[in-house]
Amino acid sequence: MGAKEDILNKIQILITNHFSTPEKAFAFFDKNGDGKLNNSEIVKLLKQAEISGFIRGIVSSKLIEGYDKDGDERINWEEFKLAVDEISANS
Repeated sequence: MGAKEDILNKIQILITNHFSTPEKAFAFFDKNGDGKLNNSEIVKLLKQAEISGFIRGIVSSKLIEGYDKDGDERINWEEFKLAVDEISANS
C-alpha cells in the first residue's frame, strides 16, 4: 500500500469509526459552519485520522488540490462526498 492509499485509508477509518455518516463527519470538522472545509479544518481532520504532523500540511494542500472542483481552495460538501466515495471505492 502506497502513502496516498495509507492516508486515505486512515481518513476512511476515522469517518467510519467515529461518525454515523459522512455528513456528520463533515459538519464536525466544519468548525466555522460555512459549509466548506478550509486548510486548517482539513489539517484538524488529518490530525484526528492520525496522519503524521510532519506531512499534514502537505497532505491538506494535496487534498484541496485534488478535490476542490470550484477553485475556491476549500472543500465543500459535494467535493467532500466525492472524496469519501472515491476512498470507499478504493478500499
